[in-house]
Amino acid sequence: MKTVVSLVSAVLAFAPAPSAWAQEYPSKPIRLIVPFAPGGGADIVARAVAQRVSDSFRRSVVVDNRAGGGGTLGTEMVVRANPDGYTLIMISGSYGTNAAFYKLPYDSVNDIQPIIMIGEGGFAVGVKPTTPIKSVKELIGYAKANPGKLNYGSAGTGSTPHLAAELFKVETKVNLTHIPYKSMGLALNELIGGEIDLTFGTIVAMIPYAKLGRVRIIGVTTAKRSSVLPDIPTVSETVAGYEVASWFGLLGPKGLSKEIVTRWNKEVTKILQTDEMKGRMAREGLEPAGGPPEQFLSYIRREVEKWRKLVKEAKVTAES
Repeated sequence: MKTVVSLVSAVLAFAPAPSAWAQEYPSKPIRLIVPFAPGGGADIVARAVAQRVSDSFRRSVVVDNRAGGGGTLGTEMVVRANPDGYTLIMISGSYGTNAAFYKLPYDSVNDIQPIIMIGEGGFAVGVKPTTPIKSVKELIGYAKANPGKLNYGSAGTGSTPHLAAELFKVETKVNLTHIPYKSMGLALNELIGGEIDLTFGTIVAMIPYAKLGRVRIIGVTTAKRSSVLPDIPTVSETVAGYEVASWFGLLGPKGLSKEIVTRWNKEVTKILQTDEMKGRMAREGLEPAGGPPEQFLSYIRREVEKWRKLVKEAKVTAES
């Protein structure tokens, strides 16, 4: 018995401490999952971060697009992954809406390890220019005078643009008709073509058409005015407390070591402070975020709670 105890003690004595393991990290390529198809906002942000972290870590950070289930397929892969720091994910604002709208095979708050919030932007409220609506106040007035006659397009039932409009309906007590599309691009095309009356769409996608007079932007959904549309008021300037963000952040599976989380957080924080990254994000309509993992976790929790409350209050279903 003494021999066995001595042998175990000897093994433990020579085993690397957790910090030593962290110092060896990374010893192989890291997979950064993007739970959407290439070319979207999450993919663009992930590739920008991956390139710079690869240079710093001197190990490849490989972006792996795993689209499906509105982002839930790739997320589940990371939740179930070994928490060794070699499988991470770039999530977007749909992470919070998915938790509210779908029954997921994982807990969106308790089954993950937040690392850092990358950036935050918003949506633009755009109306077709043939309407008499030139402000959020006028939109509310017109919708109340013509209940159900205005329709809005979204990227599909349960998408963030859909729920952004539903939140607007709840907080202003107006009646708008939802028309879901398979993508935000299709909804925007229909708005430009005059087939729908309005949409809550991506700011950077809408700006070129606003300049051509084919879309009228009347508000942005962030708490503060957008740096790329400083003259456009926020919805909250008319509807107090209204806020919907388009955001991106980095997560790992639950159990990821504090050392690895801290290393990634510090590295991405430095990247977000560079002029190059600030410029890249501005082109996507985003402001750099950052902050500690605990702050990001609190943000995720608030997002999940907000959208769950809305889905229940507005009785949003797959047929909405």
